Amino acid sequence: MTVKMKKEDLPVERELPRKTDGQLDYERIIETDEFKYLVKKKKRFMTPYVIAFFVLYLVLPVLTGYTKILETRAIGWLTWTWVYAFGLFVMVWVFTQIYVKKSREFDKDAEQLLEKHIRN
Repeated sequence: MTVKMKKEDLPVERELPRKTDGQLDYERIIETDEFKYLVKKKKRFMTPYVIAFFVLYLVLPVLTGYTKILETRAIGWLTWTWVYAFGLFVMVWVFTQIYVKKSREFDKDAEQLLEKHIRN
């Protein structure tokens, strides 16, 4: 069974706003120094957190697989492995909160960039 669609049922392709040289406004924005600075600023902020996350995350299997350090008891029957693993959850929560607060600043910067280059 084939379904025939009417022309008015097909999705409408909308043309994105272009300047006289044919480039999209967004293509023009990514070439600006302001945009490149914003990307660099975001990478500079995120890089230490990404490195810390992966290092701390990958240390757990190394310590549990190749050493006995985390097998000692911390509190009652609870070993340091459980404390470390729970600490990873806390770390992710803290990193997320830090990023959410900092992303508000990035959003403001991006909004200013859009205001300057597109919504003028």
